[in-house]
Amino acid sequence: MAALTIATGTGNWFSALALGVTLLKCLLIPTYHSTDFEVHRNWLAITHSLPISQWYYEATSEWTLDYPPFFAWFEYILSHVAKYFDQEMLNVHNLNYSSSRTLLFQRFSVIFMDVLFVYAVRECCKCIDGKKVGKELTEKPKFILSVLLLWNFGLLIVDHIHFQYNGFLFGLMLLSIARLFQKRHMEGAFLFAVLLHFKHIYLYVAPAYGVYLLRSYCFTANKPDGSIRWKSFSFVRLISLGLVVFLVSALSLGPFLALNQLPQVFSRLFPFKRGLCHAYWAPNFWALYNALDKVLSVIGPRGFLRCLTLCALSSFMFGWHVHEKAILLAILPMSLLSVGKAGDASIFLILTTTGHYSLFPLLFTAPELPIKILLMLLFTIYSISSLKTLFRRSFTLVAQAGVQWHDLS
Repeated sequence: MAALTIATGTGNWFSALALGVTLLKCLLIPTYHSTDFEVHRNWLAITHSLPISQWYYEATSEWTLDYPPFFAWFEYILSHVAKYFDQEMLNVHNLNYSSSRTLLFQRFSVIFMDVLFVYAVRECCKCIDGKKVGKELTEKPKFILSVLLLWNFGLLIVDHIHFQYNGFLFGLMLLSIARLFQKRHMEGAFLFAVLLHFKHIYLYVAPAYGVYLLRSYCFTANKPDGSIRWKSFSFVRLISLGLVVFLVSALSLGPFLALNQLPQVFSRLFPFKRGLCHAYWAPNFWALYNALDKVLSVIGPRGFLRCLTLCALSSFMFGWHVHEKAILLAILPMSLLSVGKAGDASIFLILTTTGHYSLFPLLFTAPELPIKILLMLLFTIYSISSLKTLFRRSFTLVAQAGVQWHDLS
């Protein structure tokens, strides 16, 4: 609280929040880590020790490289820092290698890459409507949103206990959303295209991006009633968007196209031999197609966020072999909506409470039990109290309406 008071006086409350959560992440370094720790160590070894022509063929470990090329290059860059910590972690044959230096490097690499997430959160906060400005700092929408994102319970346990780089990836997504809100559409499209070549799970929300960019960027004018002026469609803008996607894809996949390895890359990204076509891809594609009907109604940025959340939830609910952490793809965009309207805040509270609870099985060891319970309780209590304060009158009306309906029934 003392740090927060000092930050309030100097106007650096955001830096205080970011520094506070970074210190918490450092405290979580010794905790349990999942097999994903070995997955990423193996990818460091593959990209560092082998030529690019073998990256998507190497199978010494069961944790083969199955992320898009940009993430492979990301691991390659990290590996050149990792060699100064422990050269042995970069040996492909050192399976399940986990020295203390390896642990420190991988944990700190996740913490360091979260700098992008912090920056993206700050950019998103700039896009928040400041009409609901409370007297106290803690009642301001930007402050509440910053806490909901920076201190998100799901990201903390998935990245800094379980172990992954979701903060870095969600940073790219949030930054692309911020650029769209700021009407910097080409930058937003570029960032999302880059994100897809880091992790292809974000294809789930691609329909929301595609239709929003078509509606808000390719159509340059509206009728007085807000509907599309069809004659305002700009083929030049459509081609420019397509060119951005093409150039990013060419940069990512070009080297493997030159090596005639695209089929092998795609076989890793979409493992049909494991039943993806029959039990995974079909229902997910159906979910995206179904969500597209709703996406077509996108008009403004808030509608875009709703459709993005819908796409994420559709793929989460109807997919096959969906990982628990995929719920974060819906929770984080919903955080942006939660500080805008009371109805969205109510949905966010339900989604974040149930979604975060579903992450509990990821941490199944006894020492982490009190940590995950305490962190979730703190985040949930803050979410409820802060949003209730922000929408004090709206929540009161909702509660009164509920009582009246109960009396009538």
